[in-house]
Amino acid sequence: MLQIKNLNIVHKKDFRTILENFSFTLNKGERAAVIGEEGNGKSTLLRWIAQPEWIEPYASATGERICSGERIGYLPQELPVTEKGKSVYEFFCGEPLFFEQEPGTLGKIAKRLRVCTDFFYREQKMGTLSGGEKIKAQLARILLAEPTVLLLDEPTNDLDTETLEWLEELLLHASQSVLYISHDETLLERTANVIIHMEQVHRKTVSRYTIARTDYQMYLSQRTSQFEAQEREARNERREEQIRQEKFRKIQQRVEHEQRAISRQDPHGGRLLKKKMKAVKAMERRYEREAGQMTQMPEEERAVFLKMREGTGIPAGKTVLDFYLERLQAEENGETLAERISLQVRGAEKICIVGPNGAGKTTLLKRIAAELLERKDIVAAYMPQNYEDLLEMEKTPVDYLAPSGSKEAQTRARTYLGAMRYTADEMEHPMKELSGGQKAKVLLLKMSMSGANVLLLDEPTRNFSPLSGPVIREVLRAYQGAIISISHDRKYIEEVCSSRYLLTKQGLVLLKEE
Repeated sequence: MLQIKNLNIVHKKDFRTILENFSFTLNKGERAAVIGEEGNGKSTLLRWIAQPEWIEPYASATGERICSGERIGYLPQELPVTEKGKSVYEFFCGEPLFFEQEPGTLGKIAKRLRVCTDFFYREQKMGTLSGGEKIKAQLARILLAEPTVLLLDEPTNDLDTETLEWLEELLLHASQSVLYISHDETLLERTANVIIHMEQVHRKTVSRYTIARTDYQMYLSQRTSQFEAQEREARNERREEQIRQEKFRKIQQRVEHEQRAISRQDPHGGRLLKKKMKAVKAMERRYEREAGQMTQMPEEERAVFLKMREGTGIPAGKTVLDFYLERLQAEENGETLAERISLQVRGAEKICIVGPNGAGKTTLLKRIAAELLERKDIVAAYMPQNYEDLLEMEKTPVDYLAPSGSKEAQTRARTYLGAMRYTADEMEHPMKELSGGQKAKVLLLKMSMSGANVLLLDEPTRNFSPLSGPVIREVLRAYQGAIISISHDRKYIEEVCSSRYLLTKQGLVLLKEE
């Protein structure tokens, strides 16, 4: 059993409270999903549970962590820099139990992860693996250590559809207790039986959390019903208060008028009016107390707001892409990934390229981006899988979005960042200190401000919370330009994309609607 008592976490830079008096017990068999908007401290919570000292460089914490007898397996959101230069074999050698495993055991794990049996012994550098392969390697090493508690920070990032389904099965049948963060709404709907919702309200000045021992869809339904009921009650009480106040004002005005009109020769009437006025004042104080006890209007975190720039439409017959590549080769070793790749995109098509991890989807999109970004007859914008390929980590979001440094440009950048739920302090943080979701927001804002009519998106929704995800999908669905994307997000593919192409060794294959 993993238990947390009275945990308080405060960000050292802006003194923002991330968690306050957080207490929680993770019981055997529970699959607890941590949800909340980007930058709310979800990853910080998991890091503190894994090793409290890991958050010391940027946050201070008080509280009790009870996990005696438990073996914790922790999957970080990103592969640590210290591991990227290691070969896959060296990475697995970092787990002492790796050397005690029988070949058959390793084979079973490889089969479950859908990787080759020689995967554990590769000389390929960890940093050059595809995003999904990195996740698989880390999951495999964690499972080798036979943990009793799994802490998984975005385990679905970059996993192909088959492995996502495997992960769902792993979570559903895991013997371990599981605490995980995920932005994959389908995974949440199918696996979570406990929801921990971390929120920052009142413009991120107040931290609060909700723990619900129910499934994700039931939690959302109950939350909506509760908020609607609370809002109805609050509005009814305010209407009653208005009626009461109007009656009170009439009584007060009548007594004040009588006081002004009474003759000094009528001391008995004056005493009666004084008593009346005393009763009026007592009534006023009672109404004030009652007003202070009224049901509060429900407050929840506002969803992000994003709008693509006007004029990004593209004519239906416009040839956006007429691409052919004889051979697609891996960047790190020149291995042939696919041959005779052909892709045509016309008008405002929204396509998604799918395929297993390591098939070369990201490499292909980079090749397509290199071609389209040079075109003069279209305006293309590219969102890579690795945000650091474009973002300058030492710059603040404001500096990145307003490179001219003019007051007008900076004001516009701050307005857009505010719509994406950045606080004034977060706008001044260097991007290396931001969460993955916050970095993704910056890139999307840059694209929206560019006026691009062709978007190249590598896993565009993977770092957005399940609460922001629907907003991002709706914006992209309504976008009037063309989208060429890679995604394993099942809701994104279903709601945004008009066609899917499977990347195989023999090229791209158009998939029929299921």
